[in-house]
Amino acid sequence: MPLSVEKIEDGSVIDHITAGHGLHVLAILKIDEKYAGRVALVMNVPSKTMGKKDIVKIEGKIIDEKTADKIAVIAPHATLNIIKKGEVTSKNQVEMPSKLVGVFKCPNPKCVTTTEKIETDFEVEKRSENPNMRCAYCERTFTPEELRE
Repeated sequence: MPLSVEKIEDGSVIDHITAGHGLHVLAILKIDEKYAGRVALVMNVPSKTMGKKDIVKIEGKIIDEKTADKIAVIAPHATLNIIKKGEVTSKNQVEMPSKLVGVFKCPNPKCVTTTEKIETDFEVEKRSENPNMRCAYCERTFTPEELRE
């Protein structure tokens, strides 16, 4: 029996999320049980191109470019659909940026960005499924899972 998820009037749909990363996308969006709008997380959906994928549907939240960059780090093949008045008004493939400025905090407790009011700056070292992020200040390399907001 096919799974059916109700349409949303205004909000965002993130499709083609790497299977198992849908919860991480919700964390990036700061969506938890207190969020007032409807949220749908569908995990391990069969996909011809990916094998399996996750899908997130959020009512009342439009994803901005900085947030799309965060999503691209953990789901480099994701598609972002913006919904207004029940219609898709834009559909874009997220793109892995070459730099992430002010997006994540450096996990290194000895990094100058943890003690000074300096915007973090990470360079994406490997533009693939599993990129590494190098901090411009402490020069340590981190996986996307190690980065925090």
